[in-house]
Amino acid sequence: MSEVITIAEKKTFIKWFLEKYELQNREAEWLLQYMASSDQLLERVHFIDNFRNLPKTILLSTKCVQMTPFKFYKNKRVTSDVEKAFLDIHNNPTEDIYIGLFFKERSVSPEYAAVLEQNPMDDTRESIDALVSLQAEMVLDYAIKHHRLESLYKQIDEALDRGDKKTFRQLTAELNQVLEIGSH
Repeated sequence: MSEVITIAEKKTFIKWFLEKYELQNREAEWLLQYMASSDQLLERVHFIDNFRNLPKTILLSTKCVQMTPFKFYKNKRVTSDVEKAFLDIHNNPTEDIYIGLFFKERSVSPEYAAVLEQNPMDDTRESIDALVSLQAEMVLDYAIKHHRLESLYKQIDEALDRGDKKTFRQLTAELNQVLEIGSH
């Protein structure tokens, strides 16, 4: 989802989508075809799952799902009038358009997943990534410390078996340091 989706990929997806599914609103299908016919518009089209806090969003539903057929959101205004959406898109070709599609089996569609993008206004993903990164770092630190302790215990046992007091003292001092660092 983090990769840039090309215009060709978006065109291919829309063609596939319109061949496989029938939208509840026929005019909405024409609007989708209109967007697919313009590279300039397609460059600004983004397929998304999370529509929160976006300036311009279109929600489309197919006949195989029980959802609102068509909704156009712009700057907190909502309409189900496809013509108003068309006029806005036609008159503002440099504005990003975020499209949410609702169709049967969308959650398992590789075609949809291939064009799906992250909502740029949603920082939830960033927070989750930071948390996962922190957890991974903690696990790694624990594993390194655990490995180091195991190694020290083994070396101490070997020094004891050999009767090597000097190495034993060095290793126990190092062991105490490692244990002390972990207790802070």
